[in-house]
Amino acid sequence: METRVQKWGNSLAVRLSKHVVRESKIREGTTVAIGVDEGKIILDVKGKKQYSLRKLLARVKRTNIHREFESGPPVGKEIW
Repeated sequence: METRVQKWGNSLAVRLSKHVVRESKIREGTTVAIGVDEGKIILDVKGKKQYSLRKLLARVKRTNIHREFESGPPVGKEIW
């Protein structure tokens, strides 16, 4: 497949065909890393970070945990 490089503001842009989008499983808003290797442009699709409660809680230590703090009186229908 061939496509044309076009001006987009002060930058250049390349449109991705439906086939490329489907095969790479990217969509609008997907983060990609762009690099050049021996004159070839490489797009590396970055997936969403996967978080787990266990991994997040493993990073909580005495040195980085904060104390309770007052956030003011209730402003809605909170039950305290």
